[in-house]
Amino acid sequence: MNKIEKYKNILLLGIGGIGMSALARFFNSQNKNVFGYDQHQTEITDELLSEGVDVFFDDDVSCIPHIFQKNNSENLIIYTSAISENNSLFSFFNAKDFVFKKRSVVLGLISEKFFTIAIAGTHGKTTTSALLTCLLKESNINLTSFVGGVSRNYKSNFICSNKSNDSNVLVVEADEFDKSFLELYPDIAVITSIDNDHLDTYENFEDIKSAFHQFSKQIKNGGSLILEENISDNFEDITHVNKYTYSSVAISDIYSKKIKRNGTFVNFNIELSSKAKKLLFEDKPLVNEFILPMPGLHNLSNTLAAITVCMILKIDITEIVKNLKYFKGINRRFDVHIDSIKNVYIDDYAHHPKEIMMTLLATKELFPKRKLTVVFQPHLYSRTKDFAQEFASSLKIAEELIITNIFPAREQPIVGVDSNLILDFCSNEKKQICNKSEVLDVLSENEIDVLVTLGAGDISTLVEPIKHMLN
Repeated sequence: MNKIEKYKNILLLGIGGIGMSALARFFNSQNKNVFGYDQHQTEITDELLSEGVDVFFDDDVSCIPHIFQKNNSENLIIYTSAISENNSLFSFFNAKDFVFKKRSVVLGLISEKFFTIAIAGTHGKTTTSALLTCLLKESNINLTSFVGGVSRNYKSNFICSNKSNDSNVLVVEADEFDKSFLELYPDIAVITSIDNDHLDTYENFEDIKSAFHQFSKQIKNGGSLILEENISDNFEDITHVNKYTYSSVAISDIYSKKIKRNGTFVNFNIELSSKAKKLLFEDKPLVNEFILPMPGLHNLSNTLAAITVCMILKIDITEIVKNLKYFKGINRRFDVHIDSIKNVYIDDYAHHPKEIMMTLLATKELFPKRKLTVVFQPHLYSRTKDFAQEFASSLKIAEELIITNIFPAREQPIVGVDSNLILDFCSNEKKQICNKSEVLDVLSENEIDVLVTLGAGDISTLVEPIKHMLN
């Protein structure tokens, strides 16, 4: 029996988060008794309630379900980093002898029973994971998948076969925040990118690279490591696995050629190095002419990573070509809500300078002669402090820029850090700061041509009101 299977009653603190809700759905699919607490009622918690998960929103200890009031060997309490240690429920379970585990630890324990494919990287994890999940599932691979966003193909962040107990393949995002991915020992690992981020967890960029290097060392002997070509030099000493590089812009083991942009679609061919041909195809002829229903070279790069995994798993290339066309994307990843001559409205989760740059470049590529208005909600005081100048550089693409107040998430305010820190570095001709509650009024006073909203906080709550206003 897997270590995690012995628990019958599961309580998740912070169940409304994208990662925690996927865990709740996993345990629900295993016929466990699943309960959860979250501070706010959201669309996700409403969905969980409709799926039979018992969710409560009061952090008073008296609200803890009766079965968890006393310790029980069949009980497991899971918490996320988003829950403050000052939270009364956290304090209650932490002070007593309950089995009280962090989400990343539980995910590591779950992965022990599967052939595990872990997708890591500062950027691109969610798109790559969702795309790979689609390619595998549509190829009839019996899988379980934890995606860090809602797959439009399956309308969920948790995807599994009809009976997940029968699944033998796990696709999971390997999150570098809080060094969570070091709980995983995958059979196949993808690393899409390594950038400066999460400097509340890491001392500096060298510390970040060191963590990714350690993650690569934890791949099982004889497994596979798939790397974006531009970071491959960091892993030259990793020799216990098969290594493959990929790129949408440079020659590598798997790289794209004959790229043609067709609106929001990208047509491309792939070329393989002699090593990749020998190991992946055993000299079989390569079928080409792929169609990716997403714009942007960064998404093409993520696609090449997913295709490489499929090749390693010996999925027929004609299946990959066929199934790629049907990928519908992920909620809040270049979500095109309006596309008309009068208005274009795109919403995206981008919250790091590089992600913002990629999203806005893709937007300008699609609409090169139209005025771009950007609404950006900074995420975290620490990230704002660390990357104020980089944010300004990425946002300068916009003709008109609106920055909201910082979304704090798990953090307390930092003295001297607010959205003005970014705005002061911005060179945009038109720029301003407003509260999130004022965004609609500000937009209504401006002539909107192409609008992009960006951020990982609660700016997504403005999507429907903005659509209504523009329509």
